[in-house]
Amino acid sequence: MRLAAFVAVGAMALAACGNTEDPGSATSSSKGGLAVGLAYDIGGRGDKSFNDSAANGLDKAKKELGATAEEVSPNQAGTDRADKLKGLVDSKKNPVIAVGFKYADDLKKVAAANLGTNFAIVDDGSIQAPNVANILFAEEQGSYLVGVAAALKSKAKHVGFVGGVQSPLIQKFQAGFQAGVKSVDPAIKVDVQYLTAPPDFGGFAAPAKGKVAAKGMIDSGADVVYHAAGGSGSGVFDAVVEARAAGKAGTWAIGVDQDQYLTANDSQKKVILTSMIKRVDVGVFDFLKKFKDGEKPSGPQVNDLKSGGVDYATSGGYVDDIKDKIEAAKKDIIDGKVTVPAKP
Repeated sequence: MRLAAFVAVGAMALAACGNTEDPGSATSSSKGGLAVGLAYDIGGRGDKSFNDSAANGLDKAKKELGATAEEVSPNQAGTDRADKLKGLVDSKKNPVIAVGFKYADDLKKVAAANLGTNFAIVDDGSIQAPNVANILFAEEQGSYLVGVAAALKSKAKHVGFVGGVQSPLIQKFQAGFQAGVKSVDPAIKVDVQYLTAPPDFGGFAAPAKGKVAAKGMIDSGADVVYHAAGGSGSGVFDAVVEARAAGKAGTWAIGVDQDQYLTANDSQKKVILTSMIKRVDVGVFDFLKKFKDGEKPSGPQVNDLKSGGVDYATSGGYVDDIKDKIEAAKKDIIDGKVTVPAKP
């Protein structure tokens, strides 16, 4: 009995030691599997944009790395992000990935209190911690390319940009788009409108607002509208579809994050000129693969044109006639001949 008691106490002590892992430990579960926690931005899986791109990376990890996952989304107001992250940690998920810069403040606190868990955050570089990886993108470079496409296709010499939330991140899309447009013709007019401003982040999930903003630009003369507004982009597409139906045949929309031609409905497919592809899926999968392989990813993980982290879409064939010029602009950026601004 004494021996049994001694063994039991020893086992309890070892179990207690299991919660004191070194920062960045690559142990994801007691069974050694990859048990991922993924916290989406507002709108969650199914937005056909930013969140879905992250979901695609997770799905690939499930298929190729044997990962299991718990997926959560914040409420519409985004007031429970800290609770979502803590819940994933409490359910022994490791690593935990936060999709979107709005998680930054909460993730910084949760990561500091849970050094035995690895974290990654998409689109935020402010957190510097041994157990946090920053998955970042050169959105301005990809936006430059679709700006070139917009300028070459615009017959009205008037285009528009719809941003979901006015923030430094979305302003990178705006800056790159404007620079790409102006590289073709400095005289082209560029309208800019944001759907919301902090602390209201609902602009990423408000299709009705996106539609109103795009319609206003089209009514004022714009014939190409680029959106960086997450789920609100479907409203932009609908506005262009209606403009076409009303006789404005040369009106186009430009998607974002994914090749949105591939996820749009049949009527929308006809108006999506191209999309600025932001490979959140690649960033998420690469982080998970490194973790699975025993690495301890931390710090900035930057994805740009050269690495294939951003690009433009050619689905539908609508940019085939100008592809050579877009490719020339792409090469100039990769070769360092053109530096794309990250601020408007």
